[in-house]
Amino acid sequence: MLNGILRLFSEDIAIDLGTANSEVYVRNKGIVIQEPSVVAVNQKTGQILAIGLEAKKMVGRTPAHIVATRPLRAGVISDFEVTEQMLKYFIERVQRKRFVLNSRPRIIVGIPSGVTGVEKKAVIDAGKSAGAREVFLIEEPMASALGARLPVQEPGGNFVVDIGGGTCEVAIISLGGIVLAKSLRVAGDKLNEDIIEFAQDEYKLLIGERTAEALKIGIGSAYPLKEKRESPMRGRNLVTGLPEEILVSDEDIRKAMERSIKQIVTEIKMAVEESPPELLADVMANGINLSGGGSLLRG
Repeated sequence: MLNGILRLFSEDIAIDLGTANSEVYVRNKGIVIQEPSVVAVNQKTGQILAIGLEAKKMVGRTPAHIVATRPLRAGVISDFEVTEQMLKYFIERVQRKRFVLNSRPRIIVGIPSGVTGVEKKAVIDAGKSAGAREVFLIEEPMASALGARLPVQEPGGNFVVDIGGGTCEVAIISLGGIVLAKSLRVAGDKLNEDIIEFAQDEYKLLIGERTAEALKIGIGSAYPLKEKRESPMRGRNLVTGLPEEILVSDEDIRKAMERSIKQIVTEIKMAVEESPPELLADVMANGINLSGGGSLLRG
């Protein structure tokens, strides 16, 4: 009875707690928050200075005692206290303030399919410490399938590939459960790292993560494009120490990301090879459903 009363005064919240970006969905309202998973912290005082987009703007531009950090790595919590503060920030933003009762909402959080029991407990503990009454977990491939309105309850194979910032999730779903799942810690962030390494190796140019991500989004592709694309790449020359700008092409960026993209493709092929024959027939008929920011890469 108490839970029924509390539901009248609180929201049911779904949180996609991603390595790169987080989204918050409120029942009957839709997605109400879309923010980068970045938190700016004053290391001298421990004070949280900014969360989300405002914190991301600080990346690489802060004094030594202020650090703009991501509290999640490869889809799991790497900094418990900062993750707790980020969750608390999200919950407080969506809580209805017209009621006097300061109720605790129920939340459901998406997690990678390959996480350990310890990592799951860390998410639950962080959610409760942030103010949630109850915390439920859902594997990200299932969340992606439900979001795409796939017939997951039916006896047919639904093939889902969710390429996020920290992980690539590959799964086949049938009869409301995950029949086969693979989790690869190669995704959008790794592609950014590949571009940074390429700039250093090929051009002796040191670039930041923001520059690498802009190049990936702007001219990056998995396969050759019909029209050639170019973009300036700005950074610091490692030999002279001076600022430098170099014009790079889509072919350069594709070359930089090639190895990681092949790893993702190999993981998908392995999932296909290990699929039950009957479900594989469904996959051949219905295709593969892509989700996540990494799936927006051209080609």
